[in-house]
Amino acid sequence: MNTKINLTQFERVAVLMGGTSAERDISLRSGQAILASLKRSSIDAYGLDLKENAVQQLLDHPMDIAFIALHGRGGEDGRIQGVLEWLGIPYTGSGVLASALAMDKYRTKEIWLYKGLSTPKAELLTSQVSATELAVSLGFPIMVKPNHEGSSIGLSKVRSLEELEAAIHEANQFDHEILAESFVEGREFTVSVLNGEALPVIGVKTSHDFYDFSAKYAENQGTQYLLPCGLSPIMEERLKKLAVKAFQAINCQGWARVDMMLDLNDTPWLIEINTSPGMTETSLFPKAAAYAGMHFDDLVIKLLEAHAVIQTLEISPPG
Repeated sequence: MNTKINLTQFERVAVLMGGTSAERDISLRSGQAILASLKRSSIDAYGLDLKENAVQQLLDHPMDIAFIALHGRGGEDGRIQGVLEWLGIPYTGSGVLASALAMDKYRTKEIWLYKGLSTPKAELLTSQVSATELAVSLGFPIMVKPNHEGSSIGLSKVRSLEELEAAIHEANQFDHEILAESFVEGREFTVSVLNGEALPVIGVKTSHDFYDFSAKYAENQGTQYLLPCGLSPIMEERLKKLAVKAFQAINCQGWARVDMMLDLNDTPWLIEINTSPGMTETSLFPKAAAYAGMHFDDLVIKLLEAHAVIQTLEISPPG
């Protein structure tokens, strides 16, 4: 959507951050970076750390638009989006349905498969599926992860039946639904999508066995972000088109980040999509935007403009 708006109609912007999910600390970092950027752009903005009394906090703090910097459950899964819609408050990011779907890795994969998009074979673990049956179905190595978490939280790569039980226990600390997925040997890439258009592809190289939480956020972990990504222009364009299709398949709006693997035969595989990408100093979405020539402050304003347009067209305040 190319419609332009006058940001003065949104005189007060609340940056929603923190929350109660396992990604709380990262959310606080994203929120503070966004808040500082808005203030540099002379926008009247304040931060709001949403905790257990989130609804009352929203009622107690007047705002013209909410900039959602929440990550994980409660803030990225459609719940806060639904509350904001009931309150008639415009907000950034995807709507209720897309947010809820993207947080559910397994159901997102089902939609991608229905749309003919490639994603690794996976199963939700149930008491009816034995470890041996899982190993036969998926083959080792297997990625075991909470079905409703991000930032590689609770994620394990297993190569044997003995490791599988410990991995399930680890994932179960964060979610009652556990996803087991065939591991794709190859190279990892991430593609940021802004207003339906893909930004430059970023290649991810880590010294870890896989791109886990510490590889993403801890300092001096030997993680490299490749810009340019190292792919041929034709292959990079292929990944960008796949990311946009993945974005559109679950009806995302505004922005998202799509993670994928390129296997040893140069076949791309969708892993997951994040509808509230990190905006910290190490986050990949602002890195891709910067490589495309967009300053962080310009990116934040562009996100506010785009989402303000989308949501004000869709939401009418009650009464």
